[in-house]
Amino acid sequence: MRYSLWLLLAVALPAAAAHYLPPPDFIRTPPAARAQPADFTCPAAPAPFRGELVFRSKYEGSDAARATLNKEALAAYRQATRNITATQKRVTALAARYGKAGDKRVADCLVSTLYAWAVQDALTSTITSHTGKAVRKWALASFTSAWLQLQFAPGLPLNGNPQAAEVERWLSALATLTVSDWADLPREKINNHSYWAASALMTTAVVTGREDLFNRAVAMLRTALSQVDENGFLPNELKRKSRALAYHDYALQPLVTLVRFAKANQVRLTPEENRAFARLVARVRAGKADPAAFREKTGSEQEPFTPSPRPSP
Repeated sequence: MRYSLWLLLAVALPAAAAHYLPPPDFIRTPPAARAQPADFTCPAAPAPFRGELVFRSKYEGSDAARATLNKEALAAYRQATRNITATQKRVTALAARYGKAGDKRVADCLVSTLYAWAVQDALTSTITSHTGKAVRKWALASFTSAWLQLQFAPGLPLNGNPQAAEVERWLSALATLTVSDWADLPREKINNHSYWAASALMTTAVVTGREDLFNRAVAMLRTALSQVDENGFLPNELKRKSRALAYHDYALQPLVTLVRFAKANQVRLTPEENRAFARLVARVRAGKADPAAFREKTGSEQEPFTPSPRPSP
């Protein structure tokens, strides 16, 4: 097993890091201070994942459309990634709980959960499969989105926490690996995975102030919007045939995040980019109501629409 984190640590952050902001409505604002309930106990973090990021795909054995589910491979994937998934769910739930009550103990629990993974350099293996790379950027997106809830919360619950700097160092390292995982793909290979990677880089840029991550995320947003055709379709998602509608919806999710964060940081989209985004949103909405256009475009009946925030690749 090989790790390259020592190389990542040699990459210095800008001396005067840029300051980026989340959209105003992205942060859940806790209510005014109230008495803290006495029943909160922070459970131990799931064991950090330090193995090779090589996982089976739930579409293993499928044709080029990758639309046929392999139940055995899906079960194996879920078993192999159970601690990663559990940690994503925990920090997301803790961030939401903090946003509802403003309980400092909840914020400290979120920090300690990620700290346990950070000090073990979890998810930093350079031995990866396509699915493993996808898992890394999904995890990064979840972790940084939750972290932002604390970083920008009134009362600044991260201030004075001795573990926070180590967590942010690790998130930055994961982002550097994510850049490498999804860099330099030909246009015909740029699809929802690249969009989710860009979304993870965008939220990490806000966490860390890294201008390189912010610029990469904006560049991918522009690339994605340039891929939307005149009818609001994403050609590389149409390749999914019977799952084209589901994957258009899935691709749209990180693009919404990127558009919101770009605008919050005074990035001006061109008129054509705004029109492309509007076409995509309209196409997905129409497809949910009636998938006929997707059926006609792909020549395939569309799978029943069941949106999922993190389908495995």
